[in-house]
Amino acid sequence: MSTHDAAPEATETPGAETPVRFDTKIAVLLREDLETWQRLNVTAFLVSGLGSQFPEIVGELYEDADAVGYLPMFRQPVLVFEGTKETLTTAHARVLSRALPRALFTSDLFATGNDRDNRAAVRAVATADLDLVGLAVYGPKNAVDKVMKGARMHP
Repeated sequence: MSTHDAAPEATETPGAETPVRFDTKIAVLLREDLETWQRLNVTAFLVSGLGSQFPEIVGELYEDADAVGYLPMFRQPVLVFEGTKETLTTAHARVLSRALPRALFTSDLFATGNDRDNRAAVRAVATADLDLVGLAVYGPKNAVDKVMKGARMHP
């Protein structure tokens, strides 16, 4: 998975009043049977991987009126979807066949407490046997839409 596989962002015109449009999309797919705390935890973990590999999707630092600084965030929305276990399995196969940048979260990761154990838990399971509970993908809009086909927007 190369950091150069995704399409470039749309260009911005400083001071322009038209909304910025992006050629890319960030999407997260969550398994529908997760508890609320799990949905939030999985989403946070999944998107953290995207910003580290694609610095161009992270915007500028924020600053409030009192000159207090805040960390930058993604420059574009993160769309969150949900679906069945089968929907996740299908989306995973699609994202692999398209070689899109992706992050995954398996049910095994709820029992671990650190990055080393997380990576070992994923490494211990064959691709076809992963018990997926979350998947994040970044790439050209059309390709991401095809990966997410069959999923519904998270309520």
